[in-house]
Amino acid sequence: MLSPLRERLAEARGAFSAVFTNAGLRRLELSWTGTVCAYWIFIVTLSLYAYEQGGAGAVGLVGLLRVLPSVVAAPFGAVLGDRYPRERVMVAINLARSVTIAAAAAAAFAGAPAGIVYALGSLMGLLQSTFRPTQAALLPQLARTPEELTAANLVLTTIEGIGIFIGPAAGGLLLAATGTDVVFAATAGVFLASAFLLVGVRGTPGAPAAGVRGSFLREALAGYGTVARDARLRLVIGLYGAQTLVAGALNVLIVIAALELLGLGKAGIGYLNSAVGIGGLAGGLGALALIGRTRLASDFGAGLVLLGLPIALIGVFPNTAAALVLLGIVGVGTTVVDVAGVTLLQREVSDEVLTRVMGVVQSVFVGTLGLGAVIAPLLISALDVRGALIVTGAVLPVLAVPAWRSLRRIDDQLAAPGRALDLLRRIAIFRPLPPATIEQLASHVVPVRVAAGDVVIRQGEAGDRFYVVAHGEVEVDVDGRGGEVLGEGDYLGEIALLRDVPRTATVRARTDAELLALDRDEFLGAVTGSAESADAAHAVAAARLSSLRPSVASV
Repeated sequence: MLSPLRERLAEARGAFSAVFTNAGLRRLELSWTGTVCAYWIFIVTLSLYAYEQGGAGAVGLVGLLRVLPSVVAAPFGAVLGDRYPRERVMVAINLARSVTIAAAAAAAFAGAPAGIVYALGSLMGLLQSTFRPTQAALLPQLARTPEELTAANLVLTTIEGIGIFIGPAAGGLLLAATGTDVVFAATAGVFLASAFLLVGVRGTPGAPAAGVRGSFLREALAGYGTVARDARLRLVIGLYGAQTLVAGALNVLIVIAALELLGLGKAGIGYLNSAVGIGGLAGGLGALALIGRTRLASDFGAGLVLLGLPIALIGVFPNTAAALVLLGIVGVGTTVVDVAGVTLLQREVSDEVLTRVMGVVQSVFVGTLGLGAVIAPLLISALDVRGALIVTGAVLPVLAVPAWRSLRRIDDQLAAPGRALDLLRRIAIFRPLPPATIEQLASHVVPVRVAAGDVVIRQGEAGDRFYVVAHGEVEVDVDGRGGEVLGEGDYLGEIALLRDVPRTATVRARTDAELLALDRDEFLGAVTGSAESADAAHAVAAARLSSLRPSVASV
């Protein structure tokens, strides 16, 4: 029994290590490290600046201005990541953030009205809400395998957790030694360096260009439309929103629990938040088990329960030691939910609209986080702190348990048939595609069984499918003359789809055979979404046409 477990862990470690040998992912990770730390330094500095200018009320106003606009803007800004190469969009965003913070430094140094700095802080929030969805959509283009994609998400989640510790601490030290204007300027430099790190990153060529075209509004709403049409996405994003709602409430409940329930004083607020952070880092080790898993939706549901139940138990057992342990478990659950949830969405959503769907997720994330912070005081007022903790913690298990069957069904639907996936990976046309895209194709193949002598496609008819031979043999017949015999792993039907012409040959089963069929739209959507894949496909089509009769070859 231990042998399969050891093999799984060895595979997980291998995928985790592979992330650091992938040049594109490595640059992205280094850039993300600087970005996370710089962003939190900026938040701390902006908060202090606001406090010096207008007290606690100004701090609250800045927090609202920084977060609220991104609720609406995130899906619209995400259009850029589906219209243009994502790595370039990320470089542009980091350059824009560097300029924005440099402007805030200049305004603070010159003693300009505080409103100018506040407005620049709001712009920073808008840029952040566009950066995260674009980064999430770029990862599947950089990862070489599904396992590497999960590992990359885990690495970035861990970096973010560490950055949340290091960033505020570094910001505090810098502010103690200098002033807000100097720290603003230093932060601008970090964002500039992060932008240069991304210059060497190259995603799948041409993939973003396949996005929906039309009016900007139509493109922006495509993310919402994709979510509205897919019950699986609605379920996952809805549960994700519930998780961030609970997280927003927990941010408030930790403060009140430390001061009133546990009597820990102001220092206790830091202790309790640190417990969540430490649990998140520990959860990163546990999340190694997710690498290579095909049942991420079930893992996502389990993570929700693991996150919510300990919060409720703090209300049942209001003890400091217990609270620290339970909040550590909350951190573990948060990491599992983040890694499984994001990876699940990356593998489920079509690349052409992925940034916009992640923009919807970002909008839900920010909105529910703020809503949770508003609801928490109301719960405390109505139920006291213990009651509020119990109710808040119960939300996720109450939602996850009845959704369990649906989550398992998602796993069943998304688990690409191993044989189909293996065959598609071997085909030169699909080899340039991101692993997540090939997985999606494999999950959409339709098995077609034919008996010896049956016609698979007929010359002169319209083309509607692309076929891969899984078992048996088929023979290509042009103008009544027998020709090439295709066997396991060979494919057919691409010429009519790529050139939009009638079938150029008749293909008949030579033996009993099983074919895997892809519908026209699925095939063309994947192939034409990547410049390398499209070039490979047209090269194959040209080579095959040249071997046919002259009248066909001239098409």
